[in-house]
Amino acid sequence: MPLWHIHHPVGAYSAQDKQDFAADITKYYAKAGLPEFYVVVLFHEVPASDFYVGGKPAEDTVRITVSHLARHIDEPDRRKRMTESLNVVLVPYTRDRGLHWEFQIEESPRDLWMIEGRWPPGAGTDAEKAWVAANAAIPY
Repeated sequence: MPLWHIHHPVGAYSAQDKQDFAADITKYYAKAGLPEFYVVVLFHEVPASDFYVGGKPAEDTVRITVSHLARHIDEPDRRKRMTESLNVVLVPYTRDRGLHWEFQIEESPRDLWMIEGRWPPGAGTDAEKAWVAANAAIPY
């Protein structure tokens, strides 16, 4: 499951922007074979008086933390490619709007994750493909 926390200035994104941003993030992971319901995106509006970069209020900064649970990448070149491809998803919602952005990706151990009391099926298995088709955590 990718869990995204997007901390952003107040008013940086409209309700439609947030919906579009979340949809683009979801499409990225769906293309990689993950069920869409794995993708969780949380937007956190932060007033400049509560958001500091370098000790100064930040009125133009977006800070994103991404937690990956469903997939882990160990090979450095693949990690770099994945990070760069996620950056491409961010550009229309950050750079193209004149915002400064940074993000980090964390990987949590898969054995510390359950959905609706179920262990998620293994990557690429028939059970995971069934979850993709149902877009739900169905018994397997």
